[in-house]
Amino acid sequence: MRVRVGCEFRYESQAPVPALVLVEPHPDASHTVVEGTWDIEPATASHTYRDAFGNRVRRLILPPGDATLRYDALVEVPDGPAPAKPGAIQHPIEDLPDDVLVYTLASRYCLTETLSAVAWRHFGQTEPGWARVQAICDWIHQNIRYGGLHSTPATTAVDVYVGGGGICRDFAHLAITFCRCVNIPARYVFGYLPEFRPPEEHTPMDFHAWFEAYLDGQWWTFDARFNRPLPGWIPIGVGRDAVDVAMVTTWGSTIFRRMVVWTDTEGNDAPVAVGNHGEPVTSEGLVIVPGQQPQEPPA
Repeated sequence: MRVRVGCEFRYESQAPVPALVLVEPHPDASHTVVEGTWDIEPATASHTYRDAFGNRVRRLILPPGDATLRYDALVEVPDGPAPAKPGAIQHPIEDLPDDVLVYTLASRYCLTETLSAVAWRHFGQTEPGWARVQAICDWIHQNIRYGGLHSTPATTAVDVYVGGGGICRDFAHLAITFCRCVNIPARYVFGYLPEFRPPEEHTPMDFHAWFEAYLDGQWWTFDARFNRPLPGWIPIGVGRDAVDVAMVTTWGSTIFRRMVVWTDTEGNDAPVAVGNHGEPVTSEGLVIVPGQQPQEPPA
């Protein structure tokens, strides 16, 4: 299956502002980028590098005035849903690879120390391995209401559990936290997913967030938000939580004017949905401004 994916960001700056942009498909996932193009207006020098998590990040300087960043790609993805292995085993901590251990630890949004007792109470009697991760997804899907909590850049997995609601990012953070509490490595993922918005939800297209659990020697895709097989997963960034995969990071004062995201299967001429998020935060990937307090988006 071929999917046309991409996004556009518009900024207004008073002075040059160094920036990082993370929107290109992750280079190590099970998909193939057939073609991919960047269009930056006004023309601005940029280059791509791989960060500590293997994500493909574009580095540039936003010029003074109005600037538009546009990425567009044609990507081949498997026709079916993400691979699954219901019998996948859970590794003892001592058998985990060195580079996987970090995904068993607490991180900014995944406060394992606070939710450890809760996790063991809910899931300690489940079968270790795939069944335990699925039990975590089932519980979150049944007990956490999408949109039931006004999520902000300060919202942690604890807030999601106590408040009983959240958005895709929050569902992923809570699932990751529960997994880590019961010694299952888990990491945050965000990316493009053509069918992540059900027909009944008439919201603007956005990026989607999910998570991966390390079982039986490899990473497996899980999604507590929809909790059902979906085709077309195209990861962009992976990390400990949303902090590691901000879509846009800036050093300086700039105004985030507009965001557009598209994920259309080839041959679909439906109009592109537009999202106006206003301030430096989006629903699935935070826009971090070093040295400044994250601001809550306007209603």
